[in-house]
Amino acid sequence: MAGSGRDGAWAGMGIGWAVTATLVGGILVWGSLGYLADRLFGIYPRVLTAVGIVLGAAGAIYLVYLRFGKGEGNHGGA
Repeated sequence: MAGSGRDGAWAGMGIGWAVTATLVGGILVWGSLGYLADRLFGIYPRVLTAVGIVLGAAGAIYLVYLRFGKGEGNHGGA
C-alpha cells in the first residue's frame, strides 16, 4: 500500500496524454489532407487547409467524447 498515494496522483496521466494525442492527431491529419488538396487543386488562400483543421478538431473532440466523456465514472454511488 506504500505506492497507492503515488499511483492515485498519476492515475489520470495516461488519459490526459490519450486525449491530447487524439486532438493533435486529428488536427494534423485532416489539416494535412486539406493542405494536400489545396496544393493539388491550386487553391490559394489555403481554404481546404482551414476546413481540414476545423473538421479534424471537431472529429477529434467527438472521438474523445465517445471514448472518455460518456459519464462511465462514479455517479454518487459507493
